[in-house]
Amino acid sequence: MRTKGINKVLMGAVVSAAGAAALRMAVRSLNWYNLKDQVVLVTGGSRGLGLIMARQLAEKKAKVVICARDQEELDNASGELSQTGAEVLAVPCDITDKEQVDRMIGEIEMKMGPVNAVINNAGKIRVGPMETFSEEDYEAAMKVYFWGPFHIINRVLPGMKERRQGRIVNIISVGALVSFPHLLPYNVSKFALSGFSEGLTAELEHHNIKVTSVYPGLMSTGSHRHIDVKGKYEKEYEWFSAAATNPLITMSAERAARKIICGMQGGDKTLTLSFPAKLGKLVHALFPDLVISIFDLINRFLPDYTGTGHQPVKGYDVKPEASF
Repeated sequence: MRTKGINKVLMGAVVSAAGAAALRMAVRSLNWYNLKDQVVLVTGGSRGLGLIMARQLAEKKAKVVICARDQEELDNASGELSQTGAEVLAVPCDITDKEQVDRMIGEIEMKMGPVNAVINNAGKIRVGPMETFSEEDYEAAMKVYFWGPFHIINRVLPGMKERRQGRIVNIISVGALVSFPHLLPYNVSKFALSGFSEGLTAELEHHNIKVTSVYPGLMSTGSHRHIDVKGKYEKEYEWFSAAATNPLITMSAERAARKIICGMQGGDKTLTLSFPAKLGKLVHALFPDLVISIFDLINRFLPDYTGTGHQPVKGYDVKPEASF
């Protein structure tokens, strides 16, 4: 009798899970967003994950706009995308500057049409012990990860509301769910973006504007070479690059890009990428004190502070021979 009872519970759980999955598929099909001929802006689109997403958007016949600060990188990315026959526009822009954002959106509207979708992807990571970070480091992180997306969203929202349609994707980080040591400015700014993004999701739903908050774990994009390092430069770079290139805990950027674009098309509210990120999110939700204790232990193995290393150094200058 007891075995029969357990079987009934298991069968009920399976049926419930299947029903939930079917319901989710039905909702996604109703919300599905056709990207053909839609103007999609990807910030930080000149390299790494941003460029990979731009390629995949082009394959779906979207009108792709990429922005970044480096003109040479933008030209190279634009040339590559154009060779595939994609309709692409590359606009140099520092998203932390509101006036530059205004000019960029105006140029996009003039040359391509209204912005139908935005993927806020631009970023810059600074790594080091807390003693090496100044107020300016926190302000810089907030400008890139919070105020940049804020300026862009604020600029495109009126048009999206008027058309009663739009997609906004904010690439946040598992660092907004679990705060890893030696990344404090990054974590703080990502927490801010997470709160803004998830609040927007609820407020814009009735305008038929879907906001997707994406929480990736580590991805193999080669971006570790572009981080800013403080403290014991070589050792800080060594631990971060080792984590960022470890195949056991990283997700391929191509796979991540496919999931992000699919999530945007399906109108997903949140999206957590990679098993380690999902596990970290779950364990932190259930046992936050345990996670902090684990990070305390990890921190003891990270480079300590020696009173120097306050000036940031680029990862590729610390180890220019590094491969990925």
